[in-house]
Amino acid sequence: MADLLSGFPITERWPAQHPDRLQLYSLPTPNGVKVSIMLEEIALPYEVHRIDFGQDDQHSPEFLSLNPNGKIPAILDPDGPDGKPLALFESGAILHYLAEKTGKLLPADPAERWHAMQWVFFQVGHIGPMFGQVGFFNKFAGREWEDKRPLQRYVDESKRLLDVIEQHLAGREWFVGDDFSIADVSILGWVRNLIGFYEAGKLVDFPRYTAVAAWLERGLARPAVQRGLAIP
Repeated sequence: MADLLSGFPITERWPAQHPDRLQLYSLPTPNGVKVSIMLEEIALPYEVHRIDFGQDDQHSPEFLSLNPNGKIPAILDPDGPDGKPLALFESGAILHYLAEKTGKLLPADPAERWHAMQWVFFQVGHIGPMFGQVGFFNKFAGREWEDKRPLQRYVDESKRLLDVIEQHLAGREWFVGDDFSIADVSILGWVRNLIGFYEAGKLVDFPRYTAVAAWLERGLARPAVQRGLAIP
């Protein structure tokens, strides 16, 4: 396994201490924790490497060799398809890959599998970009802008998205079927961040989303989720 991984330049900067395990390159952002939560839920052995934004690690040649887009998370699986190493980036693709690899957190019923995937894409295409912009304009550099129209635009769209998932979760425990799935993993960290780290709970009037709040509480109570949120 060591020889297999040594062919990837990223291992020069972040050597694998356990080259037989899946290598995770990440940080506990809403996208980053999707993969660490997933790995904890499916109990797949892995080794984690912290990609430090403060040191601009994500733009280093070694990291860009794994993800040319310079974003976390990314993985290097020594036991990929046909037993060959697989490098993979984009959190949604990684969730799908790990679910298919292990047969976990993805419904067996074909229709429900696609329903789970549609919510993963919903998060990737809508929730992540919109909630992230709320964070930028409410907590980070954008908060200094005198023009508050961008913030309001993203707050309004985030509220609309919360309306969508509120209606879907009404009377449901999880997003698809009766079980926790990659749909829940994909969205959980983003909702948590919106009302927590981004400090936007009041802006989006989060208390009125009772079904979303109950789902979030159930998700955060899961031991694997708690572990995944703290990694790396």
